Parts: sequence; structure tokens; C-alpha cells
Amino acid sequence: MNHAPAAHARRLQAEARRENERRGLVLTGGREHGYDALEPILEALEAPISRTTLVGPTDRLRCEQRTQHETSGLLGTTRDIVIVDAHEGLEPNTIGRVVGTIDGGGLFILLTPPLDEWPERRDAFDESLVVAPYTLENVSGRLRRRLVETIRAHRGLAIVDVESGEIVDEGLTNPAPRLERADRSSTTTTDRIPGSESGVSTEGDDIRETVYRMAEKEPEFEVSFPSLAYDACRTDDQATALGHLEALSEPGQAVVLEADRGRGKSSGIGLAAGSLAATGSRVLVTAPDRSNVDDVFARARELLERLEANHPTDTAGELYRTAEEPGPTAEAPRSVTSTAGGKIHYYPPLEATDCLSEFDFVFVDEAAALPVTVLEDFLDAERIAFATTVHGYEGAGRGFSVRFRDRLAASDHEVTEYTLTEPIRYAGGDPLEVWSFHALLLDARPVVPDLLDGAALDTVSYQKLDAETLSRDERLLRETFGLLVLAHYRTEPNDLARLLDAPNLETYALTYDGHVVSVALIAREGNLERADQRRLYEGARLRGNMIPDLFSSHLRDEAVGGLAGCRVVRIATHHAVRSAGFGSLLLEKLAADVGATVDWLGTGFGATPSLVSFWRHNGYRPLHLSTTRNDASGEYSAIMCRAMSDDGRAFVDRHERWFARRLPNVLADSLRNLEPDVVRALTRSVDPVYAPPLEFTDSEWELVAGAAYGPALFDVDPGPFSRLVYRYLLERDDGRPEVDDSTDRRTAWRGEPLAPHTERLVIRRVLQCQSWETVASELEYHSPRTCKRDLGDALETLVDAYGTDTAREVKSRFREI
Repeated sequence: MNHAPAAHARRLQAEARRENERRGLVLTGGREHGYDALEPILEALEAPISRTTLVGPTDRLRCEQRTQHETSGLLGTTRDIVIVDAHEGLEPNTIGRVVGTIDGGGLFILLTPPLDEWPERRDAFDESLVVAPYTLENVSGRLRRRLVETIRAHRGLAIVDVESGEIVDEGLTNPAPRLERADRSSTTTTDRIPGSESGVSTEGDDIRETVYRMAEKEPEFEVSFPSLAYDACRTDDQATALGHLEALSEPGQAVVLEADRGRGKSSGIGLAAGSLAATGSRVLVTAPDRSNVDDVFARARELLERLEANHPTDTAGELYRTAEEPGPTAEAPRSVTSTAGGKIHYYPPLEATDCLSEFDFVFVDEAAALPVTVLEDFLDAERIAFATTVHGYEGAGRGFSVRFRDRLAASDHEVTEYTLTEPIRYAGGDPLEVWSFHALLLDARPVVPDLLDGAALDTVSYQKLDAETLSRDERLLRETFGLLVLAHYRTEPNDLARLLDAPNLETYALTYDGHVVSVALIAREGNLERADQRRLYEGARLRGNMIPDLFSSHLRDEAVGGLAGCRVVRIATHHAVRSAGFGSLLLEKLAADVGATVDWLGTGFGATPSLVSFWRHNGYRPLHLSTTRNDASGEYSAIMCRAMSDDGRAFVDRHERWFARRLPNVLADSLRNLEPDVVRALTRSVDPVYAPPLEFTDSEWELVAGAAYGPALFDVDPGPFSRLVYRYLLERDDGRPEVDDSTDRRTAWRGEPLAPHTERLVIRRVLQCQSWETVASELEYHSPRTCKRDLGDALETLVDAYGTDTAREVKSRFREI
């Protein structure tokens, strides 16, 4: 057996430890030869098996094994060695997740086919990119070509040919001697007793005072973290973050810690949690996976141990105890309890939201990996901290920053934010981090705003950005992908592979002086064979055909699958020129370019008032709204389409008509919690020709008019009121162009519309059947009585506009009283 690879792996590890960096080792060749070479390598390395993880389809080693889909469970943990078996396929998300878990002095080992052949091979991940009518042969290998090129080009990555045992690239950086930067934790006196007359550790106090000066306020918190907590910080950056967490000592506070991986967010939370537990507080810690909080509990325990050593008590036992207390699930939650009565407790996110009132403080780690709806539920906590990763390694993308930030800002919490930049697990400029960021474009950003000075609707150029051009033009690729990342909540490393390799995706852009101003990513859908149309209708799934799938299987329209369409998967405009019409211009150029080849253009998105209005402005009509919230965005997903052919017009017309007919029914049922402003935007987007007729009986008009002008009650029969309100919402005049006189349109609303606040009232109470108490509280009425009075005023306006002679007689009778 050739022992050269094992000996070289030891040299890589030695250099990594000496520099407090990580190194990569690529074992390229046949899979079995790779594992044969791996066993002596692992025996030669100085790393405990408990801190080694194999990411692969089978359990081939004497260490923890996870599949690529299970790597999210590694977030928040620290490993010495991570091995990824890429022979059957490699998801880019996997690299993004696992590289950040490796500690300084650790190794990332990648098992690959021969590098020269790898880009041309097709594997399991490639199969996930196949969309009918395309086949596996239509999938390209540009992303793997990028991985191979960056592996060969970057420092700190060794390459070993396992077939011959040849070390193709040593991967050693051979750095020149440098001045050692002292670790803060090794220079502070963490064993001294804070506050004693002799041997006081003052560094933590100094750091805390510095934090207060930076915040321009005095330390007036009820609780002040012990100096030992600051002494335990590995960097000044982490100590500053800990200081910001002291804001939680005041009620109504929210703290957001952001950072790339390895900057000490979880450790900072652990030190804060330990400080609070030492004072008797109850602390709830949550994260997507129980293993995500390993560092949190480790640092909390370490701090409590040191506090115990420096504060002898008469209480029997230790200052803390670790318990595995029974919880609501089969898996017992972690728990640490201090002798002061404080507790640090872990619950999974959904269970955590049910017990917020039992805790004084709440810490949410790996927040970017949680659905927005779950994050919103945590806002019921009085004191809460969120720790989140900047570059979206979680694979859940930027839901936190794109969708949740606005909701946090609009909450009753006073928000404190801090971004950590200094690495803790490894030195700055670590080769493995530099490579992963470059290879996966984790640090991609749009062009700097100054280069778009002068960009206007008449100075930009429209062009298709084919995948091969993007793969060969690094600047163009970074600007394009960076814009998509910052503008959308679900862009993830896997999307880079889709952008470069998926055969059904196309990219279009507006550019100014060669720089990307606005970009749209579209997916070709539909145009299916008759057999596939039948399969969809009967419940089968065809990957990459979202709109045909939905309308065939859920909405029972088999013919939709045979139509050709383009779905706008992403559209993003540079923030420097947003709201200037570039997105609309791009959509119009796109329609002119591809419109002749398709029957419809469509889009699906988490419905917000501004987004619904944007698509409506560009000629897209609402055809469907999901009845459950999207896990990532926290919103109900809307489907809007624009007809591009006669067949497309028939499709759009029949589903817009059906959507208008069924919307009141779902608003009273599964969409009872849909935000009223989304309802206002959707009804404004439906063509008024689909407004339902007001075919009231005389007794129904007497009831409605009697509730508006007299003592009749809405609660007696809400049906007529619902039809009246819904008719108004579809017909109210807001500047929409007149429809053709030949259409079967009823008399449209031409008066002054109700005030927005009043529209929200009639939607919540009349259409969504919320209780008077709920509506009054949500819309901030003084009481249900004033809420009812406002509804009566609104009904007067609607009865005056739509009422028959019967309604007018009722009005006259009560006006005379």
C-alpha cells in the first residue's frame, strides 16, 4: 500500500494547526480506491473519531455518517474532519453547509471521480435538474467544471490521484513566519474571582464599558453579564457581540447577530445564556436541529463551571447540573439548571413557540433556516435574540433577511443589530473558506451602485445571458447571481448549479455599460405530450412544471399541460435603481422576445400587496392562491399569468373567472388569516367583468339596508353582506382602464372608494368571518361597539351605490325617524 497520501495528509494537518487554518484534500479516482486510500489517512491523522463525519450514501467508516440531505443537522456543530463522498452526486448546498463546521487545524476531504472526467459525468444531482421534455443528456456539467477549476487554482487544497497514489498538488501554502496573534482566551485570567479585592479580572469589564460607549449609552441594564463571560470570548468581535446581547436585560428588546460561519455567534449565545441562568433566569434556546445548539450548551456549561469555581456556595452540589428532562417528544430536550434556579432549555422550534411564556429570554440559533411564519411566532417573546448566517449556507436562503427583517422592524421590539466579521474557529483568510466562497459564489454581490450612474430606461440594453457565457465571464456571473441572492429569500448554492446546468432555465437581463441592472430567470414549462398530460391530471408529478402541475392535478384542467409557457422563477432589480421601471421594462422585453413561442407567461410568489400590484401592473392576472402558507416565505403563494396566444387567453380567462368565483369561499375558510391588504391587492387585480351579480331578494335588501340605516343585524345572515362587499372590492374604481362595452359587465363602482382602514374592516369581519373582538383588537378600534359603528357607515356607502328601490325605501323610512 502506498503510504504517501497518509503521510502527506499529516503534513497538511500540521500546517493547518500551525496556522489555525483548514486544508482541503481531494482524493480523485475510483470510489473504492478512494476509500482504500482514506482508511490509512484517517489512522494517520490526529483527530478523535467523535469529531469526524462522513457525508455519503452508506456507512463506510467508523465515524458519524450522514447523507447529503441530512447535513443541515451539522449546522452549529464543530468537526475536525469532514469527508464528502461525491461519487454518486454532489449538491452544492452540501459543501456550503459542511465547510463552515470544520475547526481550525481541521481537514475537508472530498472523494471525487477523476477530475478530468468529473464534469462530463452525470449523477444523482444532475437527475434532479432534468425537466420534461428534456433528458439527462441535456444537463450540462458547468458547475462541476467550476469546482474542478477552483480546486486546481486555490491554495490550501491538495489533490491525490488514488489510482496511482501520486500527489498531484501538495496543497501546502508554506507561509512565511508571522507574528503570532494571541488568543484572547489564553491571555485573560479566567480563574480569578470577579469583584474580589485581589486578583480581579478587569478585561471583561473594560470590554463591556467599550461596548456601552459604542452604543452611546450608560450601562443601565438590570442584569450585567459577569466579567468571566467576556474573558471567555475568543475575539474582541465576539465580546462586542456579547455586549449587545446585554440589551436583552430590558423588556421589549430584540437582538440580531449576523455573521458568516465560524465567527462565534453560537458561542456568544451560550455565554449570554449561561450569564442569565447564573442569575436565576429561565432561558429558552431553539434551532432547527438539536445538534445545532451543541456549541451553545458547551459554552454555557463552561461558563457556569468557572463561575462555580470562583463563587463557592453553601448549596450542596454544583452550580449547574446537566439533565435530560422528559419533553413533549420522544427525544428529551437538553437542559442545564443552575443552583440559583436558572435554567437553559432546548425545544424544537414548533414546540418552543408554544411555551414562550414559561421563559424570561429566548435565543433562536440558525434563524435563517426557519420558516418566516415560525420566526414571526417568536415575536411574542418579550426578550429575544436571533443568530443568523449571512450567506445562506442553510439552503433555506435569505428568508430571514429578505422577508422577516421588515416584520421584525414593524414589531413592538426595539431592535439591536450586530455583524461579526472576525473568524473564531480559524484564522482570517483561511484557504478553505476562500475556496468555498469563490466556488459557490457565497460572497457574490451586485455591481457597486456608482457604476450604474446614468442608467435609465432608454440607456440600458436587453440581452439573453446564456449559461456558457455566464460560466466563462466571472464578473457577469457574480453580478447576476449576486443580484438574485440579495433580492430573493430562497436563492441557495444549489441554484448556482441550476443557473449553469439546468436545461429548462434561461436568463435575461438589462445591462448598462456591461453591468447587470435587472435580471430575470425563467423556466420553460408545459408543451407536454398527451401521455404526460394524462399523468399530471391523474396525480403524477413532473419536475419543473409547477404551473401545469398545479392546474392539472389540483384545479382539474387537463388541457393546461399541452400549452407552452414560461414561468418567471426570479426577477430582481439592483437596489440603486429600484422602483424606476426597470423590472417592468425587462418583463415587457421578455414578452416581446419569447411571447411568440409560448401560450402564457406566468409567475408564482409569496403574495404581498406590493408584489401583487407589480405583476398586475405588468398585465398578469391572478389565477390561484394557495390555501396554506409557504414554509420559507411565510406567505400564501399566488399564481398570476399573462396570455400570449388565443389558447393562452382562453386558459387565463377561465381560471381568472373561477378564481373570482371561489375566492370569497376560501376567505371564509382556509384563508381566514390572509392579510387584508393582500385581499385588497388581489381583488384590485381581478378584471371587474368577473364581479358577481347582486341578485338579492327584496328581503335580503331589507336586511342589508336595515343594518346600514336601522336596527337590523349583520349576524342574522352574513351571506348578502359578503356578496355586497365582494362586489364592491372587485369593482371599486382605482384608475383601471374601462373594459370593452361588449363585455357582460355589471354597473361598476364609480364613487369614492372606502378608506383603506374601512376596507380592512369589511374584509376581516364580513369576508373572513373574524369575531368582532378579534377585528376590533387587530384594527385598533376602541371597542367592538365602535367597530360595528364603522361597519354600519361602510354599509351605508355600499347600499347607496348598489341598492334597489327596496333598499332606498328602507333608507327613507329610517331617515325620517
